[in-house]
Amino acid sequence: MTEKQRIVPPGTGSALPFSAGVRKGPLLQVSGQGPTDPDSGEYLFPGDVAGQTTRVLQNVQAVLEAGGATFDDLVMLRVYLTTRDHFAPMNEAYGAFVREHSTSGVLPARTTVFVDLPHPAMLVEIDGLAVTATS
Repeated sequence: MTEKQRIVPPGTGSALPFSAGVRKGPLLQVSGQGPTDPDSGEYLFPGDVAGQTTRVLQNVQAVLEAGGATFDDLVMLRVYLTTRDHFAPMNEAYGAFVREHSTSGVLPARTTVFVDLPHPAMLVEIDGLAVTATS
């Protein structure tokens, strides 16, 4: 049986009571990422859901890379927004980023839900599941 491995991208701390990612065999679960600077923890792009979406996807990418995966290994992304009003600008920024980084041309599946998020500065949070060829 394959051991679980905690994934921590370079430059991020371990102060939170959960892992940024967990790998078990070929599966890599990326925890919900917020629009934060990985070095300072500062929330970025206040009030700008498009800017936050790009930052969040960069944070997702950092966890993937730290776990030995790429955007092409993603099978699912879940997007959490605070209001339906943010859907169009999120979707535009999301589409641009994901198309650029999914070099196979096969985009990951996605679900979008509307929720309250843990910090008032957060307009978007994204988590994901990747499956790699090797463990």
